[in-house]
Amino acid sequence: MVYEHRTYIIPPGKMDAILARFRDHTMGLFERHGIEVVGFWVTDIGERSYGELVYLTAWPDLNAREAGWTAFRQDADWIAARAESERDGPIVAQVDVKILDPVDFSPLQ
Repeated sequence: MVYEHRTYIIPPGKMDAILARFRDHTMGLFERHGIEVVGFWVTDIGERSYGELVYLTAWPDLNAREAGWTAFRQDADWIAARAESERDGPIVAQVDVKILDPVDFSPLQ
């Protein structure tokens, strides 16, 4: 199993918009394309606590990850949802992605 750690830096005043997009559109599209979400978090205390959204996805392997993201990015429903949610400007300033490999004693394998 491969885990992907994604951090989105959200511009001031846009957190509600990004959460609504995930809640109302993206989560269903993730399911459609086999993107397994482990969890979502916002940073309450610490650096970037003003606007950081973090989530983890789980993949059987890197090939499945590539296929899932490719299909998701090409989905007409995603393209429309993104355009609609960003009609007043971008709601994500930066995306940082890390691929995590569990160590042998991790409860998540």
